[in-house]
Amino acid sequence: MLAVLFYGLSTVYSIFLWRKGFRQDNRVNYALLLAAAGLHTLAMFKRGFNLQQCPVNNLYEMLTFIGWTIVISYLVIGAWSRLRFLGAFASPVLFAMGVFALFPELDRHHGPKPEFSGWQSLHAALILLAYGAFGLGSVAGAMYLTQEHNLKFHKLRAVFSLLPPIERLEKVIGRLMASGFVLLTIGLVLGAYSLRQKGGSMFSGDLKVVWSALVWGIYLILLLMRWAGSQRGKRFAWGAVASFAFILLTFWGTNLASAIHQQN
Repeated sequence: MLAVLFYGLSTVYSIFLWRKGFRQDNRVNYALLLAAAGLHTLAMFKRGFNLQQCPVNNLYEMLTFIGWTIVISYLVIGAWSRLRFLGAFASPVLFAMGVFALFPELDRHHGPKPEFSGWQSLHAALILLAYGAFGLGSVAGAMYLTQEHNLKFHKLRAVFSLLPPIERLEKVIGRLMASGFVLLTIGLVLGAYSLRQKGGSMFSGDLKVVWSALVWGIYLILLLMRWAGSQRGKRFAWGAVASFAFILLTFWGTNLASAIHQQN
């Protein structure tokens, strides 16, 4: 709750950065997100030590893990001042995810303690890390679209803005999405291996499994189209934003409807 409070303060401060056209270095916002990340990390470690395993067992823990991945990745990238403004775009996402994760119904375990094998925990952790990379990629995409809009309609604002060039932002989006895709692929392979150990089959018609394959296919198409040159610039940025929005809007529903992911 304290971490979410700091995400909220960062969101409020980000509004002032937006209104001023990003013309000053936002060390204050970086400090607010650093404080939030410290509290967020402490909460995750306490939950992990309590369960004696990686805390990725229900919707609350999964959303917390994705948010933690986004903020830690931002703190690393934001060490470079020209990309520090990513925090102004990330904080509203982190705040919304944190508020949603705090709903009591999401923090429930079926049984006294979740029982995940090592492969299952690694499978879940890698996939959630992938979603975190996709999330930060969508944040960079929103930053790209803002800078592109300023260049098109507010040329003076774009000149005085401290936002990085859109070419560099496109590279950041591409690298984050490629990293997330690799993590997602490895996570899904481990998930298939885990299914084979439990039921003798590497595939399942479970809604969550089908949804995960769909997400993998969406990002594969985006990356292939970018490398082919047909999905670049503004279209690629919109693809990054829309794809992660799809994940956020459908992740919890497919997880609740999944028989496999509700067994633990």
